[in-house]
Amino acid sequence: MQNTSLKVSEIFRSIQGEGLRQGRPCTFVRLAGCNLRCTWCDTKGSLTGGDLFSPDDLLKEVRQIPGSYVCITGGEPLLQEAGLKILLKALAELHYIIDIETNGTIPFTEIQKYAAVCMDVKCPSSGERSMLELLSDIRIKDCVKFVVADIADCCYASDILDANRIKGECFVSPVYGSDYRGIAEYILEKDLPVRMQLQLHRIIGVA
Repeated sequence: MQNTSLKVSEIFRSIQGEGLRQGRPCTFVRLAGCNLRCTWCDTKGSLTGGDLFSPDDLLKEVRQIPGSYVCITGGEPLLQEAGLKILLKALAELHYIIDIETNGTIPFTEIQKYAAVCMDVKCPSSGERSMLELLSDIRIKDCVKFVVADIADCCYASDILDANRIKGECFVSPVYGSDYRGIAEYILEKDLPVRMQLQLHRIIGVA
């Protein structure tokens, strides 16, 4: 029998710091466990561990928090796809707006019927790689994020943008504390078809 329990690192209310809905009040469900180890990971506490919830119990927790917008993040949420799909279906039936953040190493078409996807394409400074073939599954309502630490990462993102027709909006998000001005100047010089987006939640000091 397939295990549908979900390992949850934390559930919290905050301001969405990134992506298409940056600035909106949001309920975050951070699932525990990740198949990558990015050098600049800012949620190392979610890489392992987590408390077990059934999809129904997790839904009850979410419903106790005000708001209609939920972001499922991690870790890597799609590692728990069986339970995740049950949770997503229930949230969608209750008319929640749902985003899922994924590292782009696991196919996500099965969950797109319930949620918008934000695919975080791993750049060289992360020490990891995403499956670039998944970019063809990004829809207009989805988005792609390049977290960049330096100009080498920007060049990598530029090459990917040149080589792929990505339907959703694309963001360049500098690693917190990196050379924002230098990254902005590169985007301007190359006229990249992206929105530069600083991590709002880090700037204002919320989770």
